[in-house]
Amino acid sequence: MAKNQKFVTYSLLTFLILVWGVSWPIYKNAVPYMPPFLFAGFRAFVGGIILFLFILNRWHLLKFKENWKFYLLSATLNITCYLGIQTVGLNYLPGGLFSVLVYFQPVLLGLLSWWFLKENMTILKIFGLIIGFIGIVFVSVDGLTLHLSVFGVVLALATALGWAIGVVYVKKNKNRIDAYWMIVMQLIIGGATLLIAGGITENYQEIVWNTDLILTLVWGSTLGMPIAQFIYYKLMNEGEASKVGAFTFLVPIISVLVSALFLGEAITMKLFIGMILVGLSIYLVNVNIRRPLKLKLRNEKKCQEQT
Repeated sequence: MAKNQKFVTYSLLTFLILVWGVSWPIYKNAVPYMPPFLFAGFRAFVGGIILFLFILNRWHLLKFKENWKFYLLSATLNITCYLGIQTVGLNYLPGGLFSVLVYFQPVLLGLLSWWFLKENMTILKIFGLIIGFIGIVFVSVDGLTLHLSVFGVVLALATALGWAIGVVYVKKNKNRIDAYWMIVMQLIIGGATLLIAGGITENYQEIVWNTDLILTLVWGSTLGMPIAQFIYYKLMNEGEASKVGAFTFLVPIISVLVSALFLGEAITMKLFIGMILVGLSIYLVNVNIRRPLKLKLRNEKKCQEQT
């Protein structure tokens, strides 16, 4: 990877992690003012419409009649299932435990990418992903409880699995379908589905329109959902999914730090332990193990002698 491309990639990764990390406390602050399905659906649908207007010049690449099945499945996995199951699951488990289980996703993503996308997988990389997950457990351990709901655990793991499958599905079909339209259509279709579900199961009168909610919806409909989704899938399509996925372990850490700074939540020793483990995880997943120079030279010499 060229130096300029590397710089762009890591800049986008840093931006994405910061946006996602900041989004958790922002959403948490606004959730009491709007029912969950309507809240999630609004962010996705409006964000999709905004992106739709920006890429109208690529209309000829939409090919909706040919690709509607791909758009529908992508929206179901990455928006409807991910946000929908997450919303229901939070009613059965504490937020800390639920987020820990959802961030098992990078581990699942690494395994699925190796299996379906034929990406390189080593014992060291698997070990790194598991270490990262353990780091997330340390970060969130104060929010865990012994009073577990088996149904809630299943929903959390289903959220992680749906997200991982959705990412692999999008990457697998990146050469068949225009990436921009895939992101836009999954936001619009998935967001519309959640809005319909909210309209049926939730009460519009429970929405409390205030400055906090409006600013949160603006954030979610611009940076939080569409732009973040675009950057995430751009990075996934251009690099190894397991390597990009490992960096998402940083999201809960950023979230905890932001919550501590602006919402007065405590910073504990467990957070620092978690940060160290996540840093180690990212290193192990991204490190390139090279053979010793002597062995390399010996093999090169052997090949020259054979020729």
